[in-house]
Amino acid sequence: MVAPLIAAKAYAAAQSQAGKGLGGMGGDAAAGLAGGGGFGDLVKNAMSEVMETSRYAETQMKAQVQGKAELLDVVTAISSAEASLETVMAVRDQVISAYQEIMRMPI
Repeated sequence: MVAPLIAAKAYAAAQSQAGKGLGGMGGDAAAGLAGGGGFGDLVKNAMSEVMETSRYAETQMKAQVQGKAELLDVVTAISSAEASLETVMAVRDQVISAYQEIMRMPI
């Protein structure tokens, strides 16, 4: 069951981004969220997190080939990168679905 893990990770990421934006970073971030830039920033941060986990997994694979990393660390890094990618794809699918639903609404 990977779906609960993905949902938990997505929830944790959204909570951490909301916490950083409203309380941890000051008035500018809170103003950005209130001004409508919140969702775009959230998506941008999620994409950068996915890229970071993918790069880390690649680094771990390279280190394992060179004999400098344990196989368990490599598998964990790859699993984390896969979960992050699946989360982004699920969010993308939901955004596309919502857009299509909005386009079907009568004016």
